Amino acid sequence: MASTDKLSPRDRLLDAAARLSYRDGVSVGIEALCREAGVSKRSMYQFFDSKDAMLAASLEQRVPGYDAQLAHPDPRSASPRERVLHVFGRLERASVSADYHGCPYLAVLVELKNPEHPASIVARTVKERLAETFRAEAERGGARDPELLARQLVLVFDGASARAGAGVERLDDGLATKTVTALLDAAGME
Repeated sequence: MASTDKLSPRDRLLDAAARLSYRDGVSVGIEALCREAGVSKRSMYQFFDSKDAMLAASLEQRVPGYDAQLAHPDPRSASPRERVLHVFGRLERASVSADYHGCPYLAVLVELKNPEHPASIVARTVKERLAETFRAEAERGGARDPELLARQLVLVFDGASARAGAGVERLDDGLATKTVTALLDAAGME
């Protein structure tokens, strides 16, 4: 990432929204966001209609990085099973970081509880895309019921992410990948 002094005021706002909403929750105030970004409230409203719009844009901007984190480094040579397990291995590695607070998209959905909120729409789209990725991998891997397996995998991903993010579960012992391996085996996925 470029140093913050070279970023535009809009990008500084988006970065501040990403950092603060992830660390402190989506209820972080506009004043704190503007102070963190070094941008006036007046300027913020020139770029965004509302804090809600800024939060949604911030989440949208982070999607490529989120996707890249979960993508297998060599998807062509990896089997569907390896690609699924890679996602959970990445989750386990991320979860041991001191600043890990869970999946940012799940956190937004849980905190906002409003399916029509612009940030909820972005977050739900990301989570639906993850489920679709799992479903497609399950189908390619020969799972008996790809739709059911995809739902189970999202449940494990979100549950493990939330528990690790809340500090009530450690994933550094491979708990998520062991759980997923059992699901893949039970589903008959190669």
